Amino acid sequence: MRIVMKLHPVILPLTTEEQRLRGRARLQAQSRRAREALARSCEASGVRLGLLEKGDRNIPLPFHGTFWSLSHKPRYVAAVVGPAPIGIDIEEITPRTEGLLDYIASKAEWALADRLWETFFRFWTAKEAVLKAIGVGLAHLTKARIHAILDNDNLIVDYASRLWHVRHFRFQNHIVSLTHDGHEIAWNFVLEPHALDDPVPVPPQPQA
Repeated sequence: MRIVMKLHPVILPLTTEEQRLRGRARLQAQSRRAREALARSCEASGVRLGLLEKGDRNIPLPFHGTFWSLSHKPRYVAAVVGPAPIGIDIEEITPRTEGLLDYIASKAEWALADRLWETFFRFWTAKEAVLKAIGVGLAHLTKARIHAILDNDNLIVDYASRLWHVRHFRFQNHIVSLTHDGHEIAWNFVLEPHALDDPVPVPPQPQA
């Protein structure tokens, strides 16, 4: 039986101090903030937190039957929990090398939408969200295909003999893509770092 559950993806900003960090310290700060976003998603979903463990190929393992996904960039992080394999990805919309346009999508896929950087990141994040849900790496990115664009916020990705529905959320020159399997979505976002003064406790981590 399919479990019906409202999804509560959470988007949080990094503080100015965290954004100034470099190297390993910056990655650690992004990871901590992403885990806080996941804790908030659990809280909103009425889900009990568990250990954030990963299995083969670094695939997130469900806790208490709950699946989870994280994504982080220099300025924002995103996280979500759900009752089935789920994927979320966030990117800042900024021009890249022109050759990436043809890497991310075929001529048939580009025929579905205008050849713009916004579309590029829409395609990129949608495909990566699907790959995260399945638990495979970016090496499979070109195997995922944009099957259809339903509207400005929804499209379908064809991968591994399955059609994946993906929803987008845009804010401050960023785009987030989320696999949702038809579940209702309630986006939760905090755009100002000062609102993080009362953080939600982060999930416990397994001991090294």
